[in-house]
Amino acid sequence: MKNYGIPFFSVVIFAVSLLVGCGSSPLAVQPAPPLSAENLNLIFVSSEDLAHHASGDVSEATANLTNQGLQRVLLNAAFLRKNVLANQNVNGIYALEPMTHLQTASQYPDMAALEMAQQFAVLNQVTLSSDQSGGTPFTGQNFPINASYSPNAVPPDVLAPLQFCPACQGLDFSDVGGDNEAVVSKVLTAKTPGFYVFVAPWETVRELMVNADRTEGYALQLPEEYPGPNTIYAIAVAPSGSASLVDYDTKANPGASYPTLPAPVPTTTCTVRTPESVTVTGGVDGAVVPANANTDEVLYMIRHAEAHPQGYWSDNNYVAAGNWRALALPSALEGKSNPDEVWSGDPSSFGMGTMSNTGQNYFSGVAPPLTVVPYVIAKDLPYHLVAGFDMTAAASASQSSQFFFTGGRFSQRKVLLGWMYVQNQQIINALFASYYPNGGAPVVPTWSPLDYDSLWTVTFDGQGNFTVDYSRCEGIDSAALPATAPQF
Repeated sequence: MKNYGIPFFSVVIFAVSLLVGCGSSPLAVQPAPPLSAENLNLIFVSSEDLAHHASGDVSEATANLTNQGLQRVLLNAAFLRKNVLANQNVNGIYALEPMTHLQTASQYPDMAALEMAQQFAVLNQVTLSSDQSGGTPFTGQNFPINASYSPNAVPPDVLAPLQFCPACQGLDFSDVGGDNEAVVSKVLTAKTPGFYVFVAPWETVRELMVNADRTEGYALQLPEEYPGPNTIYAIAVAPSGSASLVDYDTKANPGASYPTLPAPVPTTTCTVRTPESVTVTGGVDGAVVPANANTDEVLYMIRHAEAHPQGYWSDNNYVAAGNWRALALPSALEGKSNPDEVWSGDPSSFGMGTMSNTGQNYFSGVAPPLTVVPYVIAKDLPYHLVAGFDMTAAASASQSSQFFFTGGRFSQRKVLLGWMYVQNQQIINALFASYYPNGGAPVVPTWSPLDYDSLWTVTFDGQGNFTVDYSRCEGIDSAALPATAPQF
């Protein structure tokens, strides 16, 4: 890590040159101390993408992180918390809106920034109400991630929300209308000391630094070239208004294998449901196969990881206990699912959580899509986001059912879906209703709000008949998961 304050930097260079001239060994540049909480600190983390990455960190096929890239993210997140913030709590996290940066001919969303933001977020804490009236405060082990669209930045293939969430706005890769600068400007204008982390590809974070420097007149010596994935930059603004640029080298040296958790996750048996499965066959008991029904499809449905540590507490992100589940998902689903691709909702959508001490109760919906990212990485699978309809709308269940079960898009495909528990139950209800136009559809078991473990499987045959199996689960014991995140 090197400080770019010009007087100090010049003295170091001069001193080193004198020592070299005298035949002595050059002085090692000492790592600067962590940032001060008395300053307003803008911290910039460059996430990896196809354009800028270390060798072996990004899959050329899926544009997602590899096992090695995920290891680096875990190491860098721990370094950021310990060596940059000195284990102090973050004040704000802003990440790339994935659908604003589509990569490869298949147009895969860029999830790397959010995964980096998430591994850092679960090392922090936030206090929210845990009831629906804004009371009973509880401190949870995570921090909200801002990743939602501004009115200017909704991508062409994404349904624009009826209203926007300025408090949870993220970063737009194209920076339409200077939206990203507006986010930074809002932080600087508030002048609240602390730590504000921005995670996005190199082009985006560098432009943020350049614009902040130009607008505020800091006259900093900013980097011109991509420094690699181990470099973290910070603009530290003192109470006087003066600013300095500091860079940190995490020195992360990840291996090529999938990350090993520091301890095994606690296991459990599956909850017995009645019925364990239901089969629907056209022409039997009033069932009618729709003309556009998919065939030879398998859909595996799971819920996001643990997100409500007490009562209704929610910031639409999973907590540290859920990070254990998400990272263990590849092994937990081994032999229980075999998808060709993975889908979830757009993390830039937002919804209501519970009240923060600043009065915020709307947050970006990152929990479902981030739950399945480790599985995507471990299996090197294509990852897609549903962004063409509003998942919180009254019609979302029937729209989801039509999207996944009709039209042939997923015929002859096996899909893992990371969704929400209420919507999972509603989607199956809508599927049954579409086969029983005159009523008499089977009753769907209740998916408990305390259940993060179930794995429901929908299997279609070659004629559009299908079976829903409710009997399987991931086999991870929610109640026994550690309350703090795994340490790497």
